[in-house]
Amino acid sequence: MSPTPPPTDCLVIGGGPAGLTAAIYLRRFHREVQLCDAGDGRALRIPLTKNFPGFPDGISGAHLLDRLRLQLSQVGGAVQQGTVEQLQRLDDGLFVAHVDGRKVRARTVILATGIVDVIPALPGAAELLQAGRLRFCPICDGFEFTGRHIGIIGSGAHGVREALFIRRFSHRVSYVCHGAKDASLLHPLDAAGVAVMDGAAGSLHAQTDETVSLVTREGVEHRFDVLYAALGSHTRSRLALAVGAQADPAGGLHVDAHARTSVQGLYAAGDVVCALDQLVVGMAHAATAATHIHNTLG
Repeated sequence: MSPTPPPTDCLVIGGGPAGLTAAIYLRRFHREVQLCDAGDGRALRIPLTKNFPGFPDGISGAHLLDRLRLQLSQVGGAVQQGTVEQLQRLDDGLFVAHVDGRKVRARTVILATGIVDVIPALPGAAELLQAGRLRFCPICDGFEFTGRHIGIIGSGAHGVREALFIRRFSHRVSYVCHGAKDASLLHPLDAAGVAVMDGAAGSLHAQTDETVSLVTREGVEHRFDVLYAALGSHTRSRLALAVGAQADPAGGLHVDAHARTSVQGLYAAGDVVCALDQLVVGMAHAATAATHIHNTLG
């Protein structure tokens, strides 16, 4: 039997901007790194962002990932396609990840698995998303729709908060309740000048003039320049929770100033962390985690 290979210095789970940044830093420190990515990250859905510093004309999520993968390859790293199905922490402090039927042993782990946005379960939503007209992050791209007619499909207190945030970009904002309507939550929208539409959303349509139409279940059509979904997200923190990492009620992982979770040797970076969901924030987490790992492994 062949001897068991030594554990890698760090296993990075997730090949988005945060995970790739972590791997780049670690390789530049001459550390052994394995990066596993399932290939379904949130950044792939960014059609174009002008909110990423240094790219005034904007950059797509796919292009940004390509550049980061190239940079990783130039320092001897690579992305391994695969889904981490299970993560264990052994008594000796090592981690074992089960990746598509094989096992990877690691001295440390950086979890950069991100979140999954909730897409409205409506006819036409997938097509609208593909066309780049269904948006999720007004911090990222609200500026581009300044003064335009913005529609929001939202639910609960989260939807109301996001509508109020978007209202700062335009005086023409309309809100559609997705699911049960709680009138007590909607008073701040009236006070802020956000139009609350009657009826529930029935279907979505991308128009040839680049507008978006929303047809209510009653058959009334409304047109917008862009549509935001404010239905929340699911945090991909299952692997960390399974080994005892602390998180907020929504699953966002708690980390310290070094991006360490409450589990020794387990770090987290990006949207999976309880923090502002932004590319630059996730990449900062990654740089912090990678540097701390390098300084502490010896």
